Amino acid sequence: MSEMSRVVPVANLREFFKDTLHGALVKQHVAVEDQTEHYVVNLLTLFARSEALYESTPEGTRLKPLVVMLGEALEAPHAAERQRALQRLGDVSLFIAGFFAGSFAAKLIDIDYHIAMGGQAYGTLAQAVAGGRGRALAAVFAELSHKFQPMVDALNEVSETSYAHSARDILRLYEIWLKTGSARCHALLERLGVHPTKAGATACVH
Repeated sequence: MSEMSRVVPVANLREFFKDTLHGALVKQHVAVEDQTEHYVVNLLTLFARSEALYESTPEGTRLKPLVVMLGEALEAPHAAERQRALQRLGDVSLFIAGFFAGSFAAKLIDIDYHIAMGGQAYGTLAQAVAGGRGRALAAVFAELSHKFQPMVDALNEVSETSYAHSARDILRLYEIWLKTGSARCHALLERLGVHPTKAGATACVH
């Protein structure tokens, strides 16, 4: 079995995400507070279990559409319920955009929609919990809101470790860069010999 295809055993999932996320943040030159990094590590560890990410519905186990989550947050009768719904919306948006960016290519809703929804949810949540004992969490949510795109880049780095990009992947990287301005996608394209431009053309080096 080749080095690329070897399965690496992980004794502690939290420690694995802690190390890989920190490495990805350093590589992407994304600076976040320790509390924010700790929050995202906990999020990744939680959503590694499918039952925490997906929800049981009459139609089966699935993810609720983001617009439905937003509607539930806006219609929540109590502040605590509204905050939980906003946090869920931000968390799911971050995880899906970070780990499944490539899967949006053939769908109407793309990664930029998830980035916008997640960033807005965290920003609204930060304002809602800013008083009293919620000050520390408010700072975490505010930072995630302001740095949602760079954090998505870091999670993309975690999810695509040791991944070889095909021609279709390169086109998808270019599409994501056009829509989001992702610094990571730009760097990957440059590394793959593609020099992207906003004018709609690319220069390739062979």
